Amino acid sequence: QVQLVESGGGLVQPGGSLRLSCAASGSIFRINAMGWYRQAPGKQRELVAALKRGGSTNYADSVKGRFTISRDNAKKTAYLQMNGLKPEDTAVYYCNADLNTLTGWGAYWGQGTQVTVSS
Repeated sequence: QVQLVESGGGLVQPGGSLRLSCAASGSIFRINAMGWYRQAPGKQRELVAALKRGGSTNYADSVKGRFTISRDNAKKTAYLQMNGLKPEDTAVYYCNADLNTLTGWGAYWGQGTQVTVSS
């Protein structure tokens, strides 16, 4: 069984920084991609950043230059470094992983971690 466990959310003042972590565990053969999504109250879930196996990245326009996605393959952990946080970044952040496991291919989600940017 695959699990994605996020950590690192919290309350931060505008202009501050946070680093989110997403640790994958279970019978994982291959991590094809990992990414971060967010969902603010009353809004649809949106892609924040994604990192493919080959190293290519994709960022939402609203976070380019402020957020950085990275991954530690040995630890099967993805990170989202968030700098220059703004109130509009407030949302629940979800980790997503595209994996090959014992039972085949699947897309998995973490439980979400709250990020609140407020003075």
